[in-house]
Amino acid sequence: MNSIMDFDSAIKTVNMLLIEERPDTFNSSWIRKHAPQIYSFIQKNVRAESGGIDWDRVTRALDRRFQRKWLSFSRNKTKLYRKKAEVEIVLQKYHKKLYVFIAPTDKEDEYIRDSISIALVRIAQKGNVLAKEEITKLVRFTIEDWLESRPVLSSWEGYESLIPHRIDACIRYYRYSGTFIGYLFKTLEYAGRGLKSVATYSFDESFYSEK
Repeated sequence: MNSIMDFDSAIKTVNMLLIEERPDTFNSSWIRKHAPQIYSFIQKNVRAESGGIDWDRVTRALDRRFQRKWLSFSRNKTKLYRKKAEVEIVLQKYHKKLYVFIAPTDKEDEYIRDSISIALVRIAQKGNVLAKEEITKLVRFTIEDWLESRPVLSSWEGYESLIPHRIDACIRYYRYSGTFIGYLFKTLEYAGRGLKSVATYSFDESFYSEK
């Protein structure tokens, strides 16, 4: 292994190890056991805004076929709390980029939106109610745009009151496969298939259609 390591080379090495070892699942302990130098590099250089290793950044960079094999540690019952400082760390870092939830202009904006959303979701999953409120507020802007521009979500018209429940569930159950924004979109798409289309007709249309 080269003495000079960067993020891309670390990810490439992990991908190669996964190809060679072919584990059914893996996690941070697996990386530490099979590639201790890679683990040390990640532990030192890939840090989340809220503290700890940013495993989201790692898993997002892996080959897609391996992302679903990642296992996070089991969830314990979360104690709720309100700590504004944790949320402000994220918001201050990206305060000039929050428009990405309303109108991302390119792939870089979409990547930043992913980074912000995942950071806030992770803090919310720790129990921070303020982080949950913030990410819920931000993604509502994105969802409003989707409802206007994405035909696959048209079935949600008339059912907007159910959307906060779906956002809440996505925040609780999101793990490491793909981005949170992508997970949210797919959740709404699949859940929308079970909604009956809300059609509106005038009284005249109903009267003449019966003739």
